[in-house]
Amino acid sequence: MKVFQIGAAGGVGSRLTRLLTDRGDAVTGMHRNPAQVDTVRATGATPLLGDLIEDSVEELAQKFGGHDAVVFSAGAHGTGREQTTLIDGKGLEKAADAAIRAGVSRFVLVSVFPDALRGGEAGEGFEHYMRVKKTADVYLTRTGLDWVIVRPGTLLDTPGTGRVTAGPAIEYGDVHREDVAAFIDAALHEPALNHVIVELTSGETSVADAVAELVASTTSRRAS
Repeated sequence: MKVFQIGAAGGVGSRLTRLLTDRGDAVTGMHRNPAQVDTVRATGATPLLGDLIEDSVEELAQKFGGHDAVVFSAGAHGTGREQTTLIDGKGLEKAADAAIRAGVSRFVLVSVFPDALRGGEAGEGFEHYMRVKKTADVYLTRTGLDWVIVRPGTLLDTPGTGRVTAGPAIEYGDVHREDVAAFIDAALHEPALNHVIVELTSGETSVADAVAELVASTTSRRAS
């Protein structure tokens, strides 16, 4: 499989790229900062400079051409409301439109758990982020792409366990970045898992079994 990874230098993106390349997939890792070339290359990906703000839909489509799937795990990461709108929001819309234009139907978006920091004092900047991410999710679901939206809980950098809880609606909790990457890796290679929003936390089910259970449940719902 040829995968185009947007946000390849990030915490989830870099871990995912290593998993994909270890299984023999070819990954193009898009990064915005020229200083991240070595970071992306170290994961096994082919680095490619790109900018969700500056690149047009056509320019992104040219980059996507020849790939089998796009994974979007980029984000503004607290750099301000304008950047959040342009990267997490408009950037996702441009990437989805570019995938359609390039004929790349498989699209996985790393979003945010709707209960993240609820009831706390996150501030208006975070509330803006949550609104932008929700609007981006809605945009993707209204395209003709073969999409999967993954909404992880609070992300942890400690080593993963390989075990998760996954479903369309689960209780909020933490999840290791390694396990988010492992889930996306498995989901990408299960074409029957599509048009589904998955909330994801740490749990007791192996990643492989969690994906298989989601496929079984979504298939039975569509058949009924």
